[in-house]
Amino acid sequence: MLTSRVALVTGGRRIGQVVAEELARAGADIVLSYRSSRDEAEATAARVRALGRRALVVRADVSRPEDCAALIGAIEADCGGLDIVVNMASTYVSRPLEAIDEHAWRSDLDANLSSAFYVTHAALPLLRRRGQAHVVNFSDWLPASGRPGYPGFVAYYVAKAGVKALTEALALELAHDGILVNAIAPGPILPPPDMTEDEKGAVAAATPLQRWGGELEIARAVLMLVTTGFITGETLRVDGGRHVK
Repeated sequence: MLTSRVALVTGGRRIGQVVAEELARAGADIVLSYRSSRDEAEATAARVRALGRRALVVRADVSRPEDCAALIGAIEADCGGLDIVVNMASTYVSRPLEAIDEHAWRSDLDANLSSAFYVTHAALPLLRRRGQAHVVNFSDWLPASGRPGYPGFVAYYVAKAGVKALTEALALELAHDGILVNAIAPGPILPPPDMTEDEKGAVAAATPLQRWGGELEIARAVLMLVTTGFITGETLRVDGGRHVK
């Protein structure tokens, strides 16, 4: 489906590693950006190359506009173009409301919202050269459903709600360029490393499908969104039905 396409995946750890590999399996060459997880990025690149596709690994802090510009410059120099942007870079930090100072607020918004804008904005000259291009952002099932859900995540919730709004606004702005912009809002996909078995079970029990989704469900959603020609401005919840319960 994606033969000869070039796809950028930012924040390619855990779920991102599977997304990158499945995009490569569909025929795309892959660019992986990382901030501190070089070993994981290189391991993913090795798997992409084993599938017969090209892989480029670039260090970039995508919460910084200058790093995003350098990242896109490296892609143009090495790959010659760009067809797909998957903005997965994110942080998930619980903070008591009283502990959210200016630095913490800006840090959460930059990592979870501004990064998607900075990368996409920097990539526009390359994306506009294609007949059709795709951007996939990452929100969260709770803000996509208008439900804060858990205390202690004010800045994260606001940022991820902003991703949904950013997706809609960019879809309108870029439609005339043939750039389709959508978002994925994951639910219980992959348990955090520090989660206990009882906690994992409680999450599964609260999910109508009674299980965690697994990384492949996100990769399948990404593949669907980067191969559509008529869906744009949409935020797709991949949450096992959590939003209807």
